[in-house]
Amino acid sequence: MRPDAIDTETAACEARSRQATATGAQAFARLLKLAEERDSGQIQRIARFLAATYNGQAFQLDPFELRAVDIAISDDMLRCLDALRWARADLYTLVPDGDARLPAVIERWGLPWPEGD
Repeated sequence: MRPDAIDTETAACEARSRQATATGAQAFARLLKLAEERDSGQIQRIARFLAATYNGQAFQLDPFELRAVDIAISDDMLRCLDALRWARADLYTLVPDGDARLPAVIERWGLPWPEGD
């Protein structure tokens, strides 16, 4: 690969990473707001998803949850996953007070931390 082609590819990846992170942060904010303000079976699934993005070791992600929520919600979940794939930042750090809000959602929905965590 020519050096200019490498530079072009690097720039394209950087732009894609920035876009995915921005889009994922917006999606995460929407999902977090739902988990904070609403109460339904779908919201329980959203809370579990958000917890998995916060600590994937403690809260395992079940990909079938994407099929059990409305399309707009699953689209936002996929946007979050794309942002995580690019690993520019933890999503909860990109929303106002995310470091306090997300643990509060985990507690609100009674999601159990594994023993020892």
